[in-house]
Amino acid sequence: QENEIKLLSAEIERLKNFGCLGVTPSLEGLRDENAKLKYRLNFLQKSLQEERSKTAKSMININSRLQEIFGAAIQAAYPDLENPPLVVTPSQQPKFGDYQCNSAMGITQILLKTKEQKVSPREIAEKITKNIPANECIEKVEIAGPGFINVHLRKDFVSKQLSSLLINGVQPPALAKRKKVVVDFSSPNIAKEMHVGHLRSTIIGESMCRLFEFAGYDVLRLNHLGDWGTQFGMLIAHLQDKFPDYLTVSPPIGDLQAFYKESKRRFDTEEEFKKRAYQCVVLLQSKNPDFIKAWKLICDVSRKEFQKIYSCLDITLTERGESFYHEMMKDIVKEFEDKGFVQVDDGRKIVFVPGFSVPLTIMKSDGGYTYDTSDLAALKHRLCEEKGDILIYVVDSGQSVHLQTVFAAGQMIGWYDPKVTRVAHAAFGVVLGEDKKKFKTRSGDTVRLIDLLEEGLKRAMDKLKDKERDKVLTEEELKAAQTSVAFGCIKYADLSHNRLNDYVFSFDKMLDDRGNTAAYLLYAFTRIRAIARLANIDEQMLQKAAREEVLVLDHEKEWKLGKCILRFPEILQKILEDLLLHTLCDYLYELATTFTEFYDNCYCVEKDRQSGQIVKVNMWRLLLCEATAIIMAKGFDILGIKPVQRM
Repeated sequence: QENEIKLLSAEIERLKNFGCLGVTPSLEGLRDENAKLKYRLNFLQKSLQEERSKTAKSMININSRLQEIFGAAIQAAYPDLENPPLVVTPSQQPKFGDYQCNSAMGITQILLKTKEQKVSPREIAEKITKNIPANECIEKVEIAGPGFINVHLRKDFVSKQLSSLLINGVQPPALAKRKKVVVDFSSPNIAKEMHVGHLRSTIIGESMCRLFEFAGYDVLRLNHLGDWGTQFGMLIAHLQDKFPDYLTVSPPIGDLQAFYKESKRRFDTEEEFKKRAYQCVVLLQSKNPDFIKAWKLICDVSRKEFQKIYSCLDITLTERGESFYHEMMKDIVKEFEDKGFVQVDDGRKIVFVPGFSVPLTIMKSDGGYTYDTSDLAALKHRLCEEKGDILIYVVDSGQSVHLQTVFAAGQMIGWYDPKVTRVAHAAFGVVLGEDKKKFKTRSGDTVRLIDLLEEGLKRAMDKLKDKERDKVLTEEELKAAQTSVAFGCIKYADLSHNRLNDYVFSFDKMLDDRGNTAAYLLYAFTRIRAIARLANIDEQMLQKAAREEVLVLDHEKEWKLGKCILRFPEILQKILEDLLLHTLCDYLYELATTFTEFYDNCYCVEKDRQSGQIVKVNMWRLLLCEATAIIMAKGFDILGIKPVQRM
């Protein structure tokens, strides 16, 4: 943009002096050209100003900034090295500074391999430090041990970043390009109830969407419902028998799960019913209006049940079930045939994908389509119609081979290039009971999700009453605390575990207000929020102080907390790359415990011991409390947790 502005300005000057390409144009044409250039110039200058002001308000990813600085230093010290290793991490101990650059060891290896030069890492580290460009954030660097470069940040830099955070709020670092992200999550089956297995996909997917939205991406949240297929034949046949007037009177299907079981039992035991069920499938697939109406009725009953759960957990989704892709499937089969990828095996049309032993079946011997076909159609639509730059499938680990095969088939046929478009399977493990076996009811059934949420609400209320919160909170506040704790704890227990692992579902553990739990963090948050309130400092006073006060970070615990707060953007950046949300939970827990250390060692509000009257308010420390709270609030928001003011 800056270059284009320079060029446009020069062009406008040139037009002023006429002689455009050696031809003197008409005065009117010249004015027209001049006006267009000026308009373009104004537009560019304005958008550049907006970009700069947005960047000025954004939080700085300190780790990325240090990587830029050390990248430039390494480039200057070793201009001939291609892609030298760039390793910058936060220091684990204060004596080693605030961050460490550990690139010297890697460069030693490269010099030895490529140039057969034997140079000690310490010597390389010295050369790198001599070439560090002038910058706003490094106070000093020290070389330690074999060649670690310890980085000490400038206090005024950290202080300014904290002030900016307090004035501008939590603004993510600006994106170079606003990419489109398509997230496929939740995806239950019509006519079956959502069970505990759907819980993980729903919670993880929602949180990923919130993270990408906060980071500035354009996010499409898709619910790939199982709303098409042979099971609808038996459901419609059963509907016709039970509610023959379904076309004119809406059938009162209260319990869809029982309805499904009845139709399945008949399908398995009654030969005549089974035949009719197959006929119903054919009529449904040929779009017979009566059968389409029956199908829609069944889908609507399911939809209402799903929505109860989505409303409880504050989940937003765009429904796009398998039926959406039905019309596209014949074209998918044709495309694979035209490119010569299809083999016929016992009447089935199959596609072998290099690197995978099991082929995809894209058409059954009876001419029907499969999950493979609908998943390929969905992949193509998301890439070619939705123009997704990043596709994320939040689906259990058991589907891993299937999805990797589908993705590889998409690459093979030329729908996308993995160097340009990211297609990822965000896999997750199963939910286990406290006996470490698959989570089931006592009777051995799968746990219904709605029952689980209701149990969570009951347990949360019991916990609040045990703590005698019902005596100090109004009825409304108690209800808000109950839903905040119940659903917050269920979500956090899931998100705080590495999603790749199985996790044990335990209400006792998740409602414990000690350790890395939502109960502890929500309680810590309400305590932090109460500090300023109890000192009679309102939001306006805090805003005024943020603009006027310098955040003094002289005490080691103030310094530790200040740096911890500013690590937020680098935590989010890591998750955008590896899609592992437990890193955010670990960070919030670290932030809360670092805050407790600060609060125990640094008086924010000083009171008279006898009278309890406030003697002194240390405003810069209250601002540190506020900065902690706004980062925690944004972290909760990304995790889909709603904190409360009183608890």
